[in-house]
Amino acid sequence: MDCVTPSALPSQALPVSCSGLRRSPLAHQLKWGAPKKNYSRKRHAFVHAQLDLKPPPYSLDALEPHMSRQTLEYHWGKHHRAYVDNLNKQIAGTELDGMSLEEIIVTTYNKGDPLPPFNNSAQAWNHNFFWESMKPGGGVPTGILLELIERDFGSFDAFVREFKAAATTQFGSGWAWLSYKANRLAVGNAVNPLPTEKDNKLVISKSPNAVNPLVWDYSPLLTIDVWEHAYYLDYEYKRPEYVSVFMEQLVSWESVSARLEIAKAKAEERAREEEERIRKEETQEWENREPVEMYMDGEPEGSDSE
Repeated sequence: MDCVTPSALPSQALPVSCSGLRRSPLAHQLKWGAPKKNYSRKRHAFVHAQLDLKPPPYSLDALEPHMSRQTLEYHWGKHHRAYVDNLNKQIAGTELDGMSLEEIIVTTYNKGDPLPPFNNSAQAWNHNFFWESMKPGGGVPTGILLELIERDFGSFDAFVREFKAAATTQFGSGWAWLSYKANRLAVGNAVNPLPTEKDNKLVISKSPNAVNPLVWDYSPLLTIDVWEHAYYLDYEYKRPEYVSVFMEQLVSWESVSARLEIAKAKAEERAREEEERIRKEETQEWENREPVEMYMDGEPEGSDSE
């Protein structure tokens, strides 16, 4: 499948790897060696692919007064950095070395029984996605994104209420998400949290700790971090106030719209691939059928034979 990268999209709107996020075949092959806390080593020489700490796409004081420079220095400069540094140590010299961050997440989620690198890989990805979900000044959605929000939630106001409810009711640490759901009921690598929802629509979900929609095969569009360290310095224990300010003042709807464009294109490509797979299977089944011999009991009426 070719990488779908629409032109003229803001770079901060492209956090999801174009390598695709389908279930990795390594998910059933990798075994974590508990004593060594490492995957089985490659027998050949390799070059370690260091994962880098990406800075937010704005200065650390650009979101003030809604999110302070102090919060960014602490949240991005310490917490996010620690996830990246620890992950690099965990994957060095393993089968995960050289994979994209998205592939590491899906592989190590391990059907809901996460392997040790999962938390650091998912948190590194989640924070990149979170920084790129914001911009100074916020705004409002427009175009196709607004049309789908109104179609799937009834109105923009109804969507905001539901998203706020997900973020404020996530017990303990975690995340709230807006995603484009384009898969079927069977996810393969996880329990689908919305198995009765219609495909090709926007959905809101919340997840504990480091879990994100990539493991459900959804395409994330927007997230808010509701771990306490994300807002305590600015809002103390007032999570609802933090969530409201985020929705009203900080969301980059341009990034959300660009992510939606990519998600829809990926879903359309998958649908074409599925149709082609079914067509080939039906053709193969027809070609493999044994010829059927037909016999007639006697001459048909009106035959000229004697």
